Parts: sequence; structure tokens; C-alpha cells
Amino acid sequence: MPPPASTRPHLVIDLLAVVANYRRVAAEVKPAETAAVVKADGYGLGAAPVAQALAAAGCNTFFVAHPEEGAELRPHIPHATLYVLHGFDAAHRALFAEHALSPVLSSAQHVVDWLKAGLRAPYALHVDTGMSRLGLSDADVEAVHGAAQPALVMSHLATADDTDHPKNQEQLARFRRLTARFPDARHSLAASGGCFLGDEFAFDLVRPGIALYGGNPRKSGENPMQGTVTLTAPLVQIRSIDRGDTVGYGATYAASGPRRLGIAAIGYADGLMRSLSNRGQGVIAGVKCPIVGRVSMDLVTLDVTHVPQAAAHAGAAVEFIGPHQTVDEFANAAGTLPYEIYTRLGPRIERSYTGVASAR
Repeated sequence: MPPPASTRPHLVIDLLAVVANYRRVAAEVKPAETAAVVKADGYGLGAAPVAQALAAAGCNTFFVAHPEEGAELRPHIPHATLYVLHGFDAAHRALFAEHALSPVLSSAQHVVDWLKAGLRAPYALHVDTGMSRLGLSDADVEAVHGAAQPALVMSHLATADDTDHPKNQEQLARFRRLTARFPDARHSLAASGGCFLGDEFAFDLVRPGIALYGGNPRKSGENPMQGTVTLTAPLVQIRSIDRGDTVGYGATYAASGPRRLGIAAIGYADGLMRSLSNRGQGVIAGVKCPIVGRVSMDLVTLDVTHVPQAAAHAGAAVEFIGPHQTVDEFANAAGTLPYEIYTRLGPRIERSYTGVASAR
């Protein structure tokens, strides 16, 4: 007998599409180098397979957030430069040494600690140009510029997804002023949105993240990137309700007439945000099906009244992200961003990859 069909949601990651997005960014910013941000397990899509595919496509520089992420990733990209965005402290010296990790130093103390550690890996300085998050202040730059010899000086744009925001030019001017202190280093200002602000923002290296994974790097307008994932969940039951019947916890939805409902095996424990309750939708056989009632831990209910009965049955797949609904559309319905949608996708979701051999 064949094994029973899985009742778990499934995520398919198209590595060819990730590589195509990398090449799209590289064409936009050339001759600048295009690196790849693969923190948070490749934005939830799998840092190792994503980084391997990108390395095979010519990517030589990667960014993670924590040294532990870098240590886990290093065996998969043994020859790449691997930057750690959260900097360096002496407690992690062994990790940095063993895995040849390069810290991004964001404070004068980071610089002092790194130089004392005596490690030989190249390192970056992160200067604050107006984000007021991580980054050396003007005073810090003055304090360290005589001793520090970074391979890279970088900063981060606060409003890069808004092409007309005046803060972009303000940060660009400040970045130029601060990087003048380090003429022998390479310079990097642009992440995903900044890659599409024009040549003056590209400098020597860009650091796309969400753009590689198919999210729109701009706040509005057509998305220049390809979709990279398909998220589906199976229907586990079909039921009919009548006028006045309510659905789900809190009885937040009441039917205005006879309805057919499909119960899909995915919920907030899998990353399907509760804010999609009575707002989001899934797609069955090309038909958009509203989510009705509250998203619960393991299940979500959809109105499948307009789906042909032959297509809406137990075991049928509901698409939540894919050809019929982009991650940006899905995130907008949830009142959030693609970043949060991707990084919330939980471990119960089965994952598979396409384009592996071709990407290599």
C-alpha cells in the first residue's frame, strides 16, 4: 500500500529562482560585487541550500547575524567570506577562529576586542548614518580610524524601499563623509532596496536579502524579482454550513447563507499569522478562497463555496504563497512584511527544493 498522504503543510523553494534574483541584482549594480544575506536560516528558506546554490552561481560573500549561524554555514561555503553582523566578543573567539568568520564591528569596544583577539580574518566596520540602530557614531569613527584597517566599511539605509524619501540622500552624504576616513577599504551601503536606488548607492558591494527570496525591494510598483516559494497545506475536511452558523473561536464569522467550508492543516503554530483571520485567502484550483473565522493553532478555515466540488476535497492542496498569490500580497493581508512571513514558517512545515542540480 502507498504511504498515507501527509497532513502537514509543504514549502517548495525554487533555488533557480533565488539564483535568478541574485543575477538580476548583480546586473543592476555591476561592477559592484553582489553579496548575499542568509541570516535567520536564509530568511526561513534554508541557509545551507540557498548559500550553496548562490556560491555555485558566483557569490563569494555572505552575511549572517550570529557567529553560531556562521559556524553552521561554513562547511557548505568553505571558500567564501562570511561576515557576522552582530560583531565580535571574546566569548566567541574560538568560533571565529575555527570557522574563519569575519565580524562586522559596530562599536569602538568591538574594535578594541577584535584587535586584542589577534585573529587574521578580514573584518568590517559598520558606521551609523542615520538608522540609529547598530553602528559607530562619528566620535567612534574618530577614535578608531587610526588603528582600524577594515576590509569593508558599511552602513544601512532606513528608507531604501521608498525611492523618493529625502533620508536616502542624507545617509548617502553622511556615508561618503565617514568612509573618507578609510580610503583603502571597500564600501557598502545598499541592501535590497538600495540596490535599486541608482549607481551612486552601489559603491563596491551590495547586500541583498529579501530581494533574493522574491520579496519586492520597493514599497510600491512592480516587483522586479521572481517568486521563490510555494506554500501549500492540504484540506483535511469539507463541511457545509447554513445562514447564521458561526466559524472558529470567538464566533467572529457568521455565514450570510449556505456555504461550503474547507479546513486546511496549517495554523499559527506553523507561522500562518493570526492576523489573517477573516482577512487572508488561500487558492484552490485557481479560485481565491477567503479565510473565515480565526486562524487557530493547527487549522484554518476557508470558504470554498465557489470551488468546483471535484477540486475541493480532503487531500486537495491550498496555495497560500505561490503563482496565484505572492508573498507580498500574503504579507499585506496579514498587515506585515514578507520578512516576517518567511521567518515565521515553522519546523512542522515539510520543505523541499527544486533546481538544485541546475543551480550548481
